[in-house]
Amino acid sequence: MAPIAVGDVLPDGTLSCFDAEDKLQQVSVHSLAAGKKVVIFGVPGAFTPTCSLKHVPGFIEKAGELKSNGVDEIICISVNDPFVMKAWAKTYPENKDVKFLADGSATYTHALGLELDLGEKGLGTRSRRFALLVEDLKVKAANVESGGEFTVSGADDILKAL
Repeated sequence: MAPIAVGDVLPDGTLSCFDAEDKLQQVSVHSLAAGKKVVIFGVPGAFTPTCSLKHVPGFIEKAGELKSNGVDEIICISVNDPFVMKAWAKTYPENKDVKFLADGSATYTHALGLELDLGEKGLGTRSRRFALLVEDLKVKAANVESGGEFTVSGADDILKAL
């Protein structure tokens, strides 16, 4: 399957997270994105160096600027289980705007065409690093990294696309 691209309609899918009452929830991507301007960024794994030290902090730091430019939701997706994503989110106590959603079986990552086979490294199927700007389910920017790079999918790159 070809990776998601500008002009494509964002596929629906179900992701997992814990709500404010610490109850496990299944969330439809379309329920979060329909009729809204959203940023969805994906990372290869929770607690990994580039993801934890650069990618996620960038979106947390720039959340106010993104919101002032009309972004309604900022969503982080990783191929991890919801317990890991909850624990990872707690390492960012300053975060008020980035939602951490789990794609435990990589089903949604496959639907986006952004899966990455890291089986040789013992990591199984993961997500490529990416950032999407989506308006009412239509992809306006699709910034997908090559290999282990972090050059086009940061918060500043999405701000340039707004």
